[in-house]
Amino acid sequence: MVSCVVVTVLVLLLVRSAHSQHMAEEPCSVQILVPGLKGEAGEKGEKGAPGRPGRVGPPGDTGERRGETAFGEESPPGLKGQKGIMGHYGKMGPSGLKGLKGDMGEPGPKGSDGDPGLPCECAPLRKMIGEMDNHVAQLTNELKFIKNAVAGVKETDSKVYLLVKEEKRYRDAELYCQGRGGHLAMPKDAAANRAIAGYITEAGLSRVYIGINDLESEGHFVYVERSPMSTFSKWREGEPNNAYENEDCVELVSSGEWVDVACSLTMYFVCEFDKDRI
Repeated sequence: MVSCVVVTVLVLLLVRSAHSQHMAEEPCSVQILVPGLKGEAGEKGEKGAPGRPGRVGPPGDTGERRGETAFGEESPPGLKGQKGIMGHYGKMGPSGLKGLKGDMGEPGPKGSDGDPGLPCECAPLRKMIGEMDNHVAQLTNELKFIKNAVAGVKETDSKVYLLVKEEKRYRDAELYCQGRGGHLAMPKDAAANRAIAGYITEAGLSRVYIGINDLESEGHFVYVERSPMSTFSKWREGEPNNAYENEDCVELVSSGEWVDVACSLTMYFVCEFDKDRI
């Protein structure tokens, strides 16, 4: 049995040796693959099936606000767009305020002569009607004066004061008082001034014209009957100031102070009458 093993080993060694010699005698070979020429394009294949939707991407950066730059500053206005087409007419709006009276138009053409009238002695009748109109106007003024007097007057030892609740300019107010035998009130002492101030306060008024002005000489105030102001004055602080260069008349306010004002203003006024002349 030992001999059989030895023989087997020898046979294997011989076979291995023969194989080694054969491998040594076989030359080495290297194969190099070279690409051929590009072939012609094939026909377009059919459209494949749509792929699956991709995942939602991350959010983008915040965009700029309209009308602002990236630094928050206001951007310049864009170019003016083209004029759009006219829209539909809207509903008629409310009526506007009444406009100013227009200028007088050109006189029209002269009309044709009328038919001759009947003869009439109208001159005496017209004269009578005119006289009646004057009497009515005078009675109307007297009635207004009586109504004001009945409403109440104020008295001092020597004067009677009447508050007239008709707004007039300074000169018209003085003429009104003169037509009834008096003048605009002229407070020449503290007692008279307090009486007039209390009078207008009781009547619920804030100011009235009084008989003081500097119409003849700017800055030189006198009473309306041209007597000088030498004994008493009650100017408010800062007055008279002749604001706007036209304040030549005087008002008395409810506090009893005097203020120079424009003579063109219209306001209530107080007339003054001497008791010994009533």
